[in-house]
Amino acid sequence: MILVITPETIIPNEQEIINQMFYEGLDLLHIRKPWINKEEMTDFINGIDSSFYAQLVLHTHYELGKDYRIARFHFREQDRKEGKYKEFINENIISTSVHDIITYNNLEKEWEYAFISPFFPSISKKGYGVDSTVMDSVRQRDNPEVKLIGLGGINADHIHEAFDTGVDGVALLGAIWESNEPLKVFKECRQNVPLS
Repeated sequence: MILVITPETIIPNEQEIINQMFYEGLDLLHIRKPWINKEEMTDFINGIDSSFYAQLVLHTHYELGKDYRIARFHFREQDRKEGKYKEFINENIISTSVHDIITYNNLEKEWEYAFISPFFPSISKKGYGVDSTVMDSVRQRDNPEVKLIGLGGINADHIHEAFDTGVDGVALLGAIWESNEPLKVFKECRQNVPLS
């Protein structure tokens, strides 16, 4: 499984690139734009081909899910701790983020998957993840109910290393959006994903 997380700000031609990535086999797109308002989010979603709405994951403005038949919602670690996800459990698919394997192992089965990060030094956040041991600790995984998605610094050169740890998928962010050719980078990553 390969996921892409949007950049926090809207960039030129972003929806066009997203549509092309879906045509090239993108499994899920996480729309993570914490600073945009509901109207801007509506405009953003409208720029994505409606045939892909079921593959969109909202990080904010969850109320738009009903309007667009989007049933996937992601909750930050803090929101999970505060129980903000509870009203969305029924009839929706929820995901979250963790930063250590112990937290992941303790997640309940209502979570479809969890991001664990950082796998490698971050591409978009310079200096973040340089000393991370997350990739090594993934081998202590002991939660058969929740899928595990590797995140952080993953690119085409070492995407296979992430999958070698046994994760169920990877999420791409910096490798895609820090590139001048995001679609090309996505295709290279996609080609290097092991067949399940």
